[in-house]
Amino acid sequence: MEGGVIVFHRIKDIMSLKKYVLLATFQDGTVKTYDVSSLFEEVEAFNALKDTPHLFEQVKVDVGGYGISWNDEIDLSCDEIWDNGVLLCENNGVK
Repeated sequence: MEGGVIVFHRIKDIMSLKKYVLLATFQDGTVKTYDVSSLFEEVEAFNALKDTPHLFEQVKVDVGGYGISWNDEIDLSCDEIWDNGVLLCENNGVK
């Protein structure tokens, strides 16, 4: 929260990489990777990404950029990726 206002770091683009890693580009130009495999043991629904070939590659940005999803049961918020992703590039500048 910044100055009493909730700030969402909305996602502009999402790409699936190999080994269950996502590449997320946020609307401010920040780019992060996020390893979805860390959720396999925590959230049962995410096991479908391992069990169903090519499902992982079907990831898409939700309307408004507040999250991403694969289907009606599997989704992630923009905050999860922002808070727990690995920073590659910040505001169009290399880290």
